[in-house]
Amino acid sequence: MNQVVIGAKDYETSRAFYKDLGFEETVISEKVSLFTVDGLSFYLQNYYVKDWIENSMILLEVGDVEAYYHFLQQLELDKKYAGIRLVPLKQNEWGKDCYLVDPSGVLWHFADFRR
Repeated sequence: MNQVVIGAKDYETSRAFYKDLGFEETVISEKVSLFTVDGLSFYLQNYYVKDWIENSMILLEVGDVEAYYHFLQQLELDKKYAGIRLVPLKQNEWGKDCYLVDPSGVLWHFADFRR
């Protein structure tokens, strides 16, 4: 199984952020945790390189991106975490998507592809 590893500018803030998003955390060590939701998992590590983090994107395909976007809006993460940015829904020829930038600068792409 392939796994994604992302870093964190502020490890404790990122841990809290992902738990607020609904991910379950499994602590691996003092500097690494595994986060899982709906069959997607990734490792978060207490390590930060600006160029690496700000050029990272994770795609999560969701069944109803409109509902997921409204869920993200209701969380009001931008009021709790500095640097959070939620990019509104966009209709594309292939489906709909929206984006969320995490506290470290990792770009999350949420999409609903037409089959």
